[in-house]
Amino acid sequence: MPAGAEERFRGLLEAAPDAMVIVDDTGTIRLVNAQTEALFGYRREELLGHPVELLVPGRFRAHHTMHRDGYAANRQVRPMGAELELHGLRKNGTEFPVEISLSPLETADGLLVSAAVRDVSDRKRAEARINELAGLVESSQDAILAKTLDGEITYWNAAAQRLYGYTRAEVMGRHVSLLATTERREEIDTLLDRLRRGEKVEHFETLRVTRSGDLLDVDITLWPTRAPDGSVVGACAIVRDISDRKKAEEELTFLYEQQRHIALTLQRSLMGTPPAIPGLTTASRYRPATQGAGVGGDWFDLIPLGAGRVGVLIGDVMGRGLEAAAVMGQLRSAAHALAKTGMQPRQLMQSLETVVGDLDVPDQLVTCCYVVISADAGEVTVCSAGHLPTLVALPGSGAHQLEAPVNAPLGVGGVLYEQATAVIPPGATLVLYTDGLIETPGTDIEDQLGRLTATLADLFASAPDLEVAADRVLAALLPDAEGHNDDVTLLLTRLPDAPLATAAIDLPAVPESVPEGRAFLSKALTSWDCAPTADDARLLLSEILTNAVQHAHGPIGLHVCRTPTELTVEISDQSTHLPRPRAATEDEESGRGLILVRALADDWGVRPTEAGKTTWFTLKL
Repeated sequence: MPAGAEERFRGLLEAAPDAMVIVDDTGTIRLVNAQTEALFGYRREELLGHPVELLVPGRFRAHHTMHRDGYAANRQVRPMGAELELHGLRKNGTEFPVEISLSPLETADGLLVSAAVRDVSDRKRAEARINELAGLVESSQDAILAKTLDGEITYWNAAAQRLYGYTRAEVMGRHVSLLATTERREEIDTLLDRLRRGEKVEHFETLRVTRSGDLLDVDITLWPTRAPDGSVVGACAIVRDISDRKKAEEELTFLYEQQRHIALTLQRSLMGTPPAIPGLTTASRYRPATQGAGVGGDWFDLIPLGAGRVGVLIGDVMGRGLEAAAVMGQLRSAAHALAKTGMQPRQLMQSLETVVGDLDVPDQLVTCCYVVISADAGEVTVCSAGHLPTLVALPGSGAHQLEAPVNAPLGVGGVLYEQATAVIPPGATLVLYTDGLIETPGTDIEDQLGRLTATLADLFASAPDLEVAADRVLAALLPDAEGHNDDVTLLLTRLPDAPLATAAIDLPAVPESVPEGRAFLSKALTSWDCAPTADDARLLLSEILTNAVQHAHGPIGLHVCRTPTELTVEISDQSTHLPRPRAATEDEESGRGLILVRALADDWGVRPTEAGKTTWFTLKL
């Protein structure tokens, strides 16, 4: 080869991007370029004159010699990628996959063979990774499909065939709307539009249709596929059948609603329905917790005590669940029965403390508030066991807290409960509530109490309808009707109008007080135009006054009041002994007084007082 041509040849050899190895017909290396040194780790002088098998792994050398001899007999260009698994051997002993292109060179010195050797390690790893991913996709239990941005299906794995019932051949090239019901075709277009904008759609739940026409609940995640320049060229989808999950969710929802209904029915049964009390306007709201079965320990009660007095009770058993509801039911029944005896609020609370202790429920705490309304005196007496403050709303005068001693909740033990009495004008409204109304997550209880007070002040700028006021209080304090995690109880009670007339006198505990009391009553009844009831009223008064003179200590208080519908007579004395009706024998002169009272009065009773007791009766007018 001329010197110039040889120099150009060597220049081309060095510029080649692949490792170039030129051997003669005996397999001896005659020329290599710099890429060969870099690829195999040998210096040039270590290769020249050595057999080319130096660059071949030992286990392939025998075959390589045979292939080399065969190529010498059948000389032709063999391009790279001839589907031969070939490997090279570096100087350090490591093997690597290669592709080799062979070209024969006829020279004056005989046949030379040029081998262009290319390291395909990266490509082989990429191919292995692609094959691995393809295997994972094909073996996935989720349906995986690919599509163009026009919606034509370009890939369909085995799980997609199992899910939808279509073979790969049946769907390739068809529009993906094939899988949607008629009414959901627009949904497909919307999803494709989002994919074209490069959006990823995660866990989109919808309905799809199978080859047999069955409907499937599915969860679909879609993401755009991109070209090397970043442009969106298609989309892939993973589809999961959630029919079983949806069915289970529906069953759980049904069971939950059923459980909730049973729980609420139980709760309302235990809570009871307070009676309507003539002359007393009330509005109540109960909202069960939106979390769980809605069973809690809230309760309230209205208890007619006679003689124009009404007991208002509200309580909250700490905790949730059926146990709290059961405790609530027992306490409500006990409190109602105790209140009917006419005992004072502090005495009732002391008795309830004993009831809680006897329930044998460890660490059970109960807040409770009992208010007794005396309409004729314009007074309320209140005892609170750790309950939130009772509020008083008066039209035109805003709202304020009812002053009351702070007592520990029921269940603490060793507490001496105290009560307080306050004068409240007719038309004022008592506002009682449980902590669910103002103890909401993320808020301060004092701030919420201030908000409740301000809301009431706005509502009672006039004399609102209590039902409307109750709804507005809930809307203001609990704007999210489904977002509270505790029971909520609200009770609004408007004090009744004062009696039309009242009269009172104190008498000594002497026999002469009986005719004096009758005369006082007769004068009052005459002035009030109550003549039809005068005889019965005087008779009953005589019996009760006589008992007081004989068995009690003075002074004896006589209090009479009249409403539009009834007359009430109260006789107070200084004895704590409560009289009881009994059957008198024929030869006894006493024992018939209370039997007469019970027979003639429309209602009657005896209640303890701080100084002794009060016996009362009412007659309809």
